[in-house]
Amino acid sequence: MTKIDELIQELCPDGVETFPLEECCNILDKKRKPVTKNSREKGEYPYYGANGVQDYVSDYIFNGKFVLVGEDGSVITKSGTPVVTWAEGKIWVNNHAHVIEEKSGTMLRYLYFYIQTIDVTSLIHGNIPKLTGRDFRSLKIALPPLEIQREIVSILDNFTNLTAELTAELTARKTQYGYYRDKLLEVETDIHKYTLGEIATVTKLAGFEFTNYVTYSERGNIIALRGLNVKNGKLDLSDVKYIDKSDFSKLERSKLHIGDMLFTYVGTVGQVAIVDEEDKYYLAPNVALIRFDKKILLPQYMKYYFQTTQFWDKQIRRLLQSSSMQNIPMEKIRKFEIIVPPFDVQNRIVNVLDNFEKICSDLNIGLPAEIEARQKQYEYYRDKLLTFAETGNTILSRAEQSRAEQSRAEH
Repeated sequence: MTKIDELIQELCPDGVETFPLEECCNILDKKRKPVTKNSREKGEYPYYGANGVQDYVSDYIFNGKFVLVGEDGSVITKSGTPVVTWAEGKIWVNNHAHVIEEKSGTMLRYLYFYIQTIDVTSLIHGNIPKLTGRDFRSLKIALPPLEIQREIVSILDNFTNLTAELTAELTARKTQYGYYRDKLLEVETDIHKYTLGEIATVTKLAGFEFTNYVTYSERGNIIALRGLNVKNGKLDLSDVKYIDKSDFSKLERSKLHIGDMLFTYVGTVGQVAIVDEEDKYYLAPNVALIRFDKKILLPQYMKYYFQTTQFWDKQIRRLLQSSSMQNIPMEKIRKFEIIVPPFDVQNRIVNVLDNFEKICSDLNIGLPAEIEARQKQYEYYRDKLLTFAETGNTILSRAEQSRAEQSRAEH
């Protein structure tokens, strides 16, 4: 028997009562205020909407501890529960999130966890689907005595803290990797400066060339690499198009070789990846091919160089053009200023960063998997602790329900 079972037997042996939410807390919806995007002044105070922090503004309307519950139908989770956010301190909340604060007899943190278990799918309605104030105030809350609430909150906070620690560790590792990469590539002595066009072939494939000569298919051996296949310094082959039945005699300029670097120049600008196999990849439109003079540059060095913060700030950002989508024209890409250290320095930097990237990659695989497992574990125990069986005007814990079912079976 768990401590919670013992507490339920001691403090509420006949079941746990349910109450409308409005009787369990103070609902502060009338204080919510929207701020139009044009009138927002940047500042230090979090500006919350239905799905968490949207911005930071120069003023606040709430100060304390609050639970925010998204009212827009678009932010209901896959399991049908609302998006619930814990907020502390001085904050602004717009009209897309309900706001509640603690009231005597109920722990706010308990409500934060409990509301995450309520299926509100049937309550989302209207021309603009939402969880209305009336339905929100009427949500049924199983409210055990405070001692039981505290025990449940303690258990669930432990799970939450474990997940938060792992997430912070992953963020710290990524930040650390970015810092050392940038530091290693701040070469100040014995260097040469070039424009990219002086030391590399920079080209793209016109859209009409693909239209005329390429046939896409879902299966095959030869892949057309598109912008979505270039992410975070690597080729992402989770969503590919094959072109085995295309006229390759017309696509020689599109053929990619080991060491070629791809650069996204439309939409999500600045993503890079290095081609690592022969006779497998061709260039699709909206991605630039950069083929370096390998007597001067190591492609792997340039991959890291293009990912540095200083390269993004000093080269890419100043050349971005805005139309319907952000882009950088080929002639401007060819004018990128490239700092080139001696070959042995490039090799040393690549070896260090390859090893560091491998460590980070292992962490990026292991930690997210651990975080996901912890999150599932948390959700399992949250639902187990906070889901009850209704019996008339009271509800019994699952432990009580199991015992009742066993008793009925025996009789």
